[in-house]
Amino acid sequence: MKAGGNQGFMRRPRSLTFRFKRLLLMTCSLVTHQYKVYCTFHQCFPIRFCPGSEMLQVEDGARLECSVAVERVSGASAGHALQRRVLRRAAVTLGRDEFRELVLRVQDVRGSPPESFALRDDFRLFTRFVKDGKCTVNFPQNNAQLLISDCPPDRLKTFLKTLSIKHEASRGSNPVSQRARMRAGVPRSFEIISPVQQKDIQKANELRSKVNAPVQVKALTERAVNRTDGRQQLKRPRTDGDTSLVKTLHPHKKPVLTLPVAQKLSKEQMAVLNAVLSGKNVFFTGSAGTGKSFLLKRIVGSLPPKSTYATASTGVAACHIGGTTLHSFAGIGSGSAPLDQCLELAQRPGVLQHWTSCKHLIIDEISMVDAEFFDKLESIARQSIRRSTEPFGGIQLIVCGDFLQLPPVTKGKEKPSFCFQGRSWRKCIHVNMELTEVRRQTDRTFISLLQAVRVGRVTEEVTARLLRSASNPIERDGIVATRLCTHKDDVELTNENKLQQLPGPLRVFQALDSDPVLVKTIDAQSPVGHTLQLKVGAQVMLTKNLDVQRGLVNGARGVVVDFLPGNQGLPRVRFLCGAVEVMKRERWTFKAAGGVYLSRQQLPLKLAWAISIHKSQGMTLDCVEISLARVFESGQAYVALSRARSLEGLRVLDFDPRVVQANADVLTFYKKLKRDRLLLQSSMNDFVGKSNKENQIW
Repeated sequence: MKAGGNQGFMRRPRSLTFRFKRLLLMTCSLVTHQYKVYCTFHQCFPIRFCPGSEMLQVEDGARLECSVAVERVSGASAGHALQRRVLRRAAVTLGRDEFRELVLRVQDVRGSPPESFALRDDFRLFTRFVKDGKCTVNFPQNNAQLLISDCPPDRLKTFLKTLSIKHEASRGSNPVSQRARMRAGVPRSFEIISPVQQKDIQKANELRSKVNAPVQVKALTERAVNRTDGRQQLKRPRTDGDTSLVKTLHPHKKPVLTLPVAQKLSKEQMAVLNAVLSGKNVFFTGSAGTGKSFLLKRIVGSLPPKSTYATASTGVAACHIGGTTLHSFAGIGSGSAPLDQCLELAQRPGVLQHWTSCKHLIIDEISMVDAEFFDKLESIARQSIRRSTEPFGGIQLIVCGDFLQLPPVTKGKEKPSFCFQGRSWRKCIHVNMELTEVRRQTDRTFISLLQAVRVGRVTEEVTARLLRSASNPIERDGIVATRLCTHKDDVELTNENKLQQLPGPLRVFQALDSDPVLVKTIDAQSPVGHTLQLKVGAQVMLTKNLDVQRGLVNGARGVVVDFLPGNQGLPRVRFLCGAVEVMKRERWTFKAAGGVYLSRQQLPLKLAWAISIHKSQGMTLDCVEISLARVFESGQAYVALSRARSLEGLRVLDFDPRVVQANADVLTFYKKLKRDRLLLQSSMNDFVGKSNKENQIW
């Protein structure tokens, strides 16, 4: 590094060990010629970037970097494309011209002249595929349209909302004609739009309220019409041929606009996001309920969709982040075949396309991926597909999970082999970070209890509290506790028996799948089954966020109170939060092998007398009952206990402290991470103190 803003990082004590030097260099390498880095080293190396770093201003709503196709069309309403220019790397900026009119400016980032498009009242937005980073902006007056693609979805949503608010707030002003522009003789200029203010929202909503108000149409008047016989005929007034009277009286209502504000990240979560956006290979961990899956969704929304693949070790976890399973992405089956055979499988056309287009690979629930499979993926990416000497073929890895939760699946009494024990792990992961702020539970006593169980430390106090929970009265309003089971067979048997014991007719709801032939593939990733059987009194669980404000979230517990009359006979469910809701079909979309999208439409419910501990991973349950007598894996007891929102909503049966265990290799791994972090933090504190003294002298 040269002298300048980064020179302080070069003056470090000579007494540092080689290992610390390596860690320091890894961290300091986040500093580039474009972006300054301030290292706070809170927990495991969080990195906080300067506000001036344009790349990392995730909430910036005035500028996009994406692919753009500029089309000249034959008609005003998006007709046949007469001319097409594709910009693979373009900057789309919202701003104002010399007459203070809104314009979109498109420019190739490699330096070609910009092209501007005025946002008049007749422009149109097509936003059906925003979640995939795509949208179309049509300019009828210019007979042109912009096809935006490969844009980070979260940034695109913010940009479009900013555009809508600014355009709506400026509707009152009349556009300047081309003749007036020529006569004015004002030099051309462009100014980036100012951030959205509350006054913009207020003005836009005032104008929308006028549109939403019913039009007061005058009463019908008599109009004389000449007849051939000389007499007059009374006739009502003529209305415009293209305007419906119903539409005139009741125009289409536009929704109320709000500020484009995303749910805030904590400092720890923002540090992880910044590290990812800086291009580093990141592993971030944290105990249950620290917001790992929530953060992963934000990371997915901040990266370009075409080159980003979100995966997870299980289908349920993949569904939570809108991705696919790691095995489906890799295309090598279970990975048990020899490496040469796995390389051949990865060369198949559909699979090869995944690997060659991937620049950012996200892996959730890494604890359930074994070392051998991870090493094979690294070899495939580096040797065969991308032919690169860089670890993982130069693909950026964003890896998430808690190794103290569920381990990789093993055969018989085989010892699990974790990813961090693989030969390629240390080469691939540049930065280790930890989330420590628990958000699922708010009771500090319960959080402390869970942290002790997580590391396999069960004191007499912890034992006493869990034993006392056996008498917790957690049933309410006909809703009984969900039992977490260690084995899948126990779950199916419990739910079937309980449903059969209920009186009344059985209602069956079949899912609508996009491809019935691939029902098993959909089943592996879907949180709902192909067939759902219900009766009045059935204990159910919500499998999708419907209304967070009302408590209708994934994992919310309820009971079926009745069915609507008619052919569909939709169930009405009373939830523990107090809401009573008629359940309608919801759609889930999954990414399968070869980039094919599959979907399932089904009621967002599942029977909830019992669920497996594996299926519960990532869930938050209001009332849960746990039997730990048959726990057979390290981390299983912790995963089960941490599903509960509070100690009051938890009932533990036949608790035995001996079933609570943490893997010794994992504990050693986490101790090393903590030791390295403390060493780095201590040395940096000494360095910062010394630098401050030198600055005072100067």
